[in-house]
Amino acid sequence: MNSNDRSRRTAEVRSAVEAIYRRESRRVLATLIRLLGDFELAEEGLHDAFAAALEQWGRDGIPSNPRAWLVSAGRFKAIDNIRKRSRFQASLSELVRQLEEQAGECEQWEYDDDIADDRLRLIFTCCHPALSADARVALTLREVCGLTTEEIARAYLVKTSAMAQRIVRAKSKIRDAGIPYEVPAAQELPARLDAVLQVVYLLFNEGYSASSGASVLRRDLSAEAIRLGELLVQLLPEPEAMGLLALMLLHDSRRAARATEDGEIILLEDQDRSLWNREQIALGVELIQRSLATRQVGPYTLQAAIVAIHAEAPSAEETDWSEIVGLYDVLMRVAPSPVVELNRAVAVAMRDGPEHGLVMVDAIQQRGELADYHLLYAARADLCRRMGDVSGAVHAYRQALDRALQEPERRFLQRRLSELEG
Repeated sequence: MNSNDRSRRTAEVRSAVEAIYRRESRRVLATLIRLLGDFELAEEGLHDAFAAALEQWGRDGIPSNPRAWLVSAGRFKAIDNIRKRSRFQASLSELVRQLEEQAGECEQWEYDDDIADDRLRLIFTCCHPALSADARVALTLREVCGLTTEEIARAYLVKTSAMAQRIVRAKSKIRDAGIPYEVPAAQELPARLDAVLQVVYLLFNEGYSASSGASVLRRDLSAEAIRLGELLVQLLPEPEAMGLLALMLLHDSRRAARATEDGEIILLEDQDRSLWNREQIALGVELIQRSLATRQVGPYTLQAAIVAIHAEAPSAEETDWSEIVGLYDVLMRVAPSPVVELNRAVAVAMRDGPEHGLVMVDAIQQRGELADYHLLYAARADLCRRMGDVSGAVHAYRQALDRALQEPERRFLQRRLSELEG
């Protein structure tokens, strides 16, 4: 083989390895974490396995089952690394012995089903209730989604060093607390699945409507949340997993119509519905129907059903607000919260008139449960504006501005305020 052929062969193998890394690395990592019992060892093994693949596959060809080869290589590379360290740390000798025994018992790598289970185990581990909400999100993005620490830090507007510490602390917590790497037993699944769904939805919301900063959307975060939702439904088709995926797909279907080219907010009633993604809407509605067919209706499915009414309405004027209010009534029984109550009040205002909604919004405000929630004041301002109460609307818009952190929202509120004051 001449030098040109070798160079071409090397480039082909490198391209193949890079493609396999994009497709398989998270699956391989999940299995290595199970086999090695440690995040750091598994990550070292993963990187060593792909480095070995670049060298050996160029010489021997790409194996018929690259994923199994990588798992095997990563495992033995990790054992070899621990063996070298055990010369200086006697406590590692027992770990080497245990891992070598396990490796001897598993010479045949037919792990497609196991690897799928491993991905689900990894999600439940990263989203364990013993971890803080921030830690769950960061660890899920890093280990399940494969985002770099820098990417996660940039998405959440924190320093890379701070995000790295958050991830390290989460891994230490898993190790020190002995958090099991497993899918919960059937009797534990509902409570544990709820923690997973909360993380995925929190991630989606930060991408769909950023809590602060210069942009309305962070597409990378919402896309990762939808990918996680799809994985959950694929691996664990529970009704609320389907409901959450439907909810995210339906919200995301409006993405192209939610802001102008220069980043200004467009209200739902003013959006160009021809820009809505009809394929996502159809898939979301199908998932809602599958979830409802189980007769185990939960809050995500109910929220998705509400969004589906908006998505399927030909125009804002033709929206069935009576059905939406009815669904909010059910949601208030299933998962009551001040935010759900506020959303129901807005729906009542659309069905019965702004004065009816305003009474309900004022009752929420008087209880003080949403004192720092800018959308409470924005909703009150809009209702006052629709009733012709200019002074009430101006006061409420100012209260909303004092609490809003997202720049496009602040600009929208300021425009409304200027229109009234001008």
